Parts: sequence; C-alpha cells; structure tokens
Amino acid sequence: MQHGSNAIVHRKNRLLAALEPEDFSALEPYLEVVELPKNKIIYDIGETVGYAYFPHDTIVSLTTVLKDGSSVEMAVFGREAMFGLISALVTRQSFGRYVAQFSGTASRISVEKLNDAGQGRPKIRQLVLSYTEALMAQTLQTVACNAVHSVEARCCRWILSTRDRVDHDALPLTHETLAELLGVQRSTVSSVTRALQIAGLIHQGRGVITITDRAGLEEMSCECYRKIRKSFERLLPRSYSASPQKS
Repeated sequence: MQHGSNAIVHRKNRLLAALEPEDFSALEPYLEVVELPKNKIIYDIGETVGYAYFPHDTIVSLTTVLKDGSSVEMAVFGREAMFGLISALVTRQSFGRYVAQFSGTASRISVEKLNDAGQGRPKIRQLVLSYTEALMAQTLQTVACNAVHSVEARCCRWILSTRDRVDHDALPLTHETLAELLGVQRSTVSSVTRALQIAGLIHQGRGVITITDRAGLEEMSCECYRKIRKSFERLLPRSYSASPQKS
C-alpha cells in the first residue's frame, strides 16, 4: 500500500482516528496492517506480549480459560479499542486468551514504540489512560453481568455490543461461538436465539444473526449494555460511535 492509503486504513480504528494529526504522525511509521483470521489466537495465556493491536473491522475477545477447558469472555475489543498494551506494562505476559471472533484486519505497533511515543506526547498518553479506564469499567461490568444476569439478557448485550463495533446489523455469529463466550451450553443459546427470533428481534441464517429490532433488543438486554456504552462515551467521546436513537 501507499503511505497515504495506509494512514486511511490505520484510522479505521477510532482510537487512532481520534489522535491529532501530529500525534498520529508520530506513530504512523511504526504501525503495520495485519490480517486476523476468524478464530486466530493472537495471544494465549502466559505468552509474551510484543505488540499492541488496534482493530479495524474485526472483533477480538479476551477470555479466561478454566481448568476444564471451558472459557468465558471478560472483555471485547473492536474498532473503538486497542489490546495488548496493558498486559505488557509489567510482566509482558498475557493474562488471558485473545481470540479473533470475526475475520478482519488491525493495525499493530510494538509496545516499546507505543510507550516511547506516549512519553513524549501527552495526548497519546492521555488517550491510552482514558482507554485503560474505559476497559476497566467494561471488564468489571462484564464480571458482574456474568454473575447475576440471565443468559437471555447477556446474549442481547453481546449482540448489541458487537453491532456497535462493526456498524452493521448482520453479524457472522454461530450458536457455538455465542455459547463459548457466554460460558453456557450451545443448546441454551439455541433456545434463547430462537425466542428472540420469534419475538421479531433477530433473524437467524446459516452462521449469521441479523438484528431486526434494535430497540426491542435493548429492552431485553440488561443494564450493563448501556453502562458500558456510557463509560466509553464519557471517557472517549471522539473514539466511540454516536449513541443510537431509540425508536
């Protein structure tokens, strides 16, 4: 790619797009575009973290893996996010498994280069700190959500959050993927999504869930969806999409 077209691709990520031109220019020479195929494990538990990633059109989940091999999602990253830097701050070891849920691309930069840029540019440092706070709020809310809310409400939250990150209603989601991320049986997810389809909130195709009634889906979701959105909108007003209008 040409230099200019690379800049356009990098700025598909809303954090990078939110940077002032001079701050983005400080990072751009060290950014590279990488492919993230569906189900790719970018970092596994205990692996050395060398790069921070800024997704463009993919969704990456941070999951915790239990002794029996099951996993539950603790955080999710899309075009409003970055991942890898926090794990690399002290030990350089990943404390969870980062998995690409959709095929897509991301910009990445070595942790050293990003840290160096942050030292000399206060706005880059502030953006990283604001995002870190938003991520912490998301993670804590997700822990609470997983503990107390119904599978139906959590499923609605995940579908809505994913839609926000990819900006279209047709999501390449399977029951198997949703079950793994929610930490439940596939049959449970099948029952929930069937009920949502009967209610007219979604339509299910082969490996695709399409949102047909967003307002209705929000009503079925738990409070966590709105709380997480508000945290991002407060801390990162230039890097998160506008709040959807309720019909």
